[in-house]
Amino acid sequence: MFAWLRRRRVLREKQRLERLHLHLLTAARDLQRNGDIQGFAAKTAEAAVVEQQLDRFLAEHGLTAAPSR
Repeated sequence: MFAWLRRRRVLREKQRLERLHLHLLTAARDLQRNGDIQGFAAKTAEAAVVEQQLDRFLAEHGLTAAPSR
């Protein structure tokens, strides 16, 4: 009866993980541009962990990743 509500919750979680991943990659890029290579490496590692979480989430729910732009 409330399948649409569950679907909406799943899509919100997917969007949250995608936004977090993009934010971490943007922060890593900015650190690299400012010459902070250790900070860049740390942020990139965090982004990789979030990407793995996103991949696992997508596999569990049978969704596909958003197309690259």
